[in-house]
Amino acid sequence: MEKWTRPVTPYLAKHLAKHLAKPVLIGLVLACLTGAALGAGMDVGAINSAVPSKTTLSQDKPTPAGVRLQVLLDRANFSPGEIDGRFGENAKKALRAYAEAGQLPSSDDVTDEVWKKLATDGRPVTTNYTIAQDDVAGPFLHKLPTRMEDMKNIPKLAYTSPREGLAEKFHMSEELLAALNPGHRFDHAGDSIVVVDTGTDPNPPKADRVEVDKNRQTVKLFDKTGALIGFYPATVGSEEKPSPSGTLKVTEIDRNPTYRYNPAYHFKGVHSRKPFTIRPGPNNPVGTVWINLSADGYGIHGTPVPAKVSKAESHGCVRLTNWDAERVAELVAKGTPVVFVD
Repeated sequence: MEKWTRPVTPYLAKHLAKHLAKPVLIGLVLACLTGAALGAGMDVGAINSAVPSKTTLSQDKPTPAGVRLQVLLDRANFSPGEIDGRFGENAKKALRAYAEAGQLPSSDDVTDEVWKKLATDGRPVTTNYTIAQDDVAGPFLHKLPTRMEDMKNIPKLAYTSPREGLAEKFHMSEELLAALNPGHRFDHAGDSIVVVDTGTDPNPPKADRVEVDKNRQTVKLFDKTGALIGFYPATVGSEEKPSPSGTLKVTEIDRNPTYRYNPAYHFKGVHSRKPFTIRPGPNNPVGTVWINLSADGYGIHGTPVPAKVSKAESHGCVRLTNWDAERVAELVAKGTPVVFVD
């Protein structure tokens, strides 16, 4: 493909999207536009040297300090959800939980005490990654159905592109991945790209108890001593189908699950009167892992849309990003109590 050298303005992107014949090319143009807008000042040096403060963090736009703070929280197992560089509510929740775990004053601001503890990890928060053949092998779903019924005959609920898979692999938004790698198509094995380094403790302590806060939309893990060892933003139930109350237990952990819809659930927007199944894959309605609980139809699970965690309703279950659901699955076992706090 001929290299595009003209600046991509919003008008030009709209014009190209109107006239280009292939939807894939349209997506590439719009991705370049988004990445260019996001990537201003979003270079490796700026991220690795950034210090979070009221002036360097923003809820409305990504900043290098926002990326660094989110990565360090994620490494400590206090997840900000999808790493996008914004100091939004999920990042603030993680920051407050981290301060709580360290018995430090809780605040929406990054205090000197909290930052000193977080920044003891001297590793850069970005790293280079060589795209593997598995990252680009596919098959990919070029369009994910919006209706649950339309997913039932798809052989695998796969990623829609290598870019989506790579972003999720490193807990990032696709927009941030594109901003760190301007002009990259992410479709060629052997290419080197910049990603964030979310590597955590390879031998974390196991959870003795899980706490699900229905009002704050959070999940917390505690060890045998009662210490807070993990935090994750969550989507917990809805008015239509609220989550349960009281204490349940983990009964089963199913990785790469098949989703089974029961018409008795009466989910909003699902009109099928017959049960159906949706095959496994990261874009399956329950993502890459299902942690079954001791109440019929309830569980802790992943999601196909990590950006919406804690920002959209669930069907009564506890929804996490795929990577956070996988981390929780590693830290709990059959019989682990799960307490729902009202």
